[in-house]
Amino acid sequence: MTGDQTGSRDVYFEFTSIGATVKVVAIDAASGTEVTVMGPARTPQSDLQRLALQKLMLRLAREA
Repeated sequence: MTGDQTGSRDVYFEFTSIGATVKVVAIDAASGTEVTVMGPARTPQSDLQRLALQKLMLRLAREA
């Protein structure tokens, strides 16, 4: 699990390998909101992390 600060938000990422796939969970520390994305294991970790972060930010904006 890794942490990242996006503006004033703390976001935690969890990477789990499942065969040839990686599951990425992004969790907003303040609200506990989490989203999941999956992609091929050969995809760069930074790309999957960015995708998960974008999905989390969209979810938080929609719930605001």
